[in-house]
This record gives sequence, C-alpha cells and structure tokens, in this order.
Amino acid sequence: MAKKPNLSNVTKAVSLISLADKSSPVSEQYRTIRTNIQFAMVDSDLKSFVVTSSGPGEGKSTTSANLAVVFANSGLKTLIVDADLRKPTVAKTFSLNNSLGFSNLLSERTLTVTEATQSTGVPGLSVLTSGPKPPNPSELLGSRRMEELIKEMEEEFDLVIFDMPPVVAVTDAQIMSSKVDGTILVVREQISNKSALLKAKSLLEMVNANVLGVVYNGSTRSKDQGYYYYGA
Repeated sequence: MAKKPNLSNVTKAVSLISLADKSSPVSEQYRTIRTNIQFAMVDSDLKSFVVTSSGPGEGKSTTSANLAVVFANSGLKTLIVDADLRKPTVAKTFSLNNSLGFSNLLSERTLTVTEATQSTGVPGLSVLTSGPKPPNPSELLGSRRMEELIKEMEEEFDLVIFDMPPVVAVTDAQIMSSKVDGTILVVREQISNKSALLKAKSLLEMVNANVLGVVYNGSTRSKDQGYYYYGA
C-alpha cells in the first residue's frame, strides 16, 4: 500500500491579494501596514526587516509576500528573501524556480546576490528563493557570511524583507532579528496562543530585536473591514 504524504511538510503558495485585487479592503490594509512601518522608523533608515510569528499557520508568509508587493508598488526597489529554509513558500507563491537561492548564497562565497535573485511580474520587486534545504539553517544564518550578505542586499535594494520561520519553534528568526533593522510579529485570531506569544516576545527581547509592531491577522469584526490590522 502506498504511503500517504506527510502533509505537515507540504508547503503551498500564499495568496497575493495585494497583486490580484489592488482595490480590495485587504489590499488597502496592507498599504496601511506599509505606511505604519514607515512611520515607526521615521527617525532612522529602514533597510531590512524580519517577518515572523510565534507559531505555524498565523500568516507570516502571506504578510511578508503582500508587504513586499505594496512596498514595491510605492516605488521602493524591494527584495523579499525566503529565509524559511525549513518550510519555504516564496518560490511557489511567485511561481519561480527554486534550484538556486538563499542557501546557495550562504554556502558559496563566490555567488553574488545579483546572480541568485529573480525578477517577478511586479515592477521593482525581486525575489531570493530559499534554494535547496540545508542541514544546518541556524548555523548558516548566524554566520559571518550572513552579515556580509545583508550588507550586500542593503546596498543593492531600498528594502529587504526576510520571511522567517516561527520564532518559538526554531532560533532562526531570533538570530536574524538581531541583525536587521526591525521585526514584525504576525498573530492570527483564534490561532495564536497567548503563552506562545509571550514566549516570542521574550525571545525577541533577549536579542534586543527592534519590534516595529504586530500584524493582527484574521479579524472578521465586520464585513466591511479588511482582515489585517497593524498595531504597535
């Protein structure tokens, strides 16, 4: 008898509502989040930030992909990096090849950011897919090579967005939050666990992460409102 696939390891493309329907309430909420992030960093130059969550299924990949679109739409040369080297989604979301990507950059010093990034159908938006899954994601992200790549990315792009794994599950987001300009934490109504959120907050504080705010995802308080809310 054939074995059933392990659905917990299957990743799917996320919804790019900010691209598919720019006039929708949800797209407008993403533009509001973009504006609030810019205001949060009004006194400093925001060049890179991490998007993470406390646990799985809270919408951090959906949030990071749609924020990348709306930032690019605003005229910023934007790069979204699939830094979730364990369960990547960005390649599927943008229908891109994932044979070469972020993990290759981290392990091959002769490879450049320009060589590894791919263009999208969105003007001003480039994508760095995850690449082949490495055996040691945390070690790669904590390496000196990672710091060199962040500098290279920030020199080439106006804004770099890192889609990370949940911060409580593995140390990847915690490591990266200590290296970039800011961190966005995504929570989801009826999914996020209070104790996990408190743990996530503690882990980010431990590395002095600059938490820009929280994206409250999945709210259905009224039919006329969007599904995403940003707060400090």
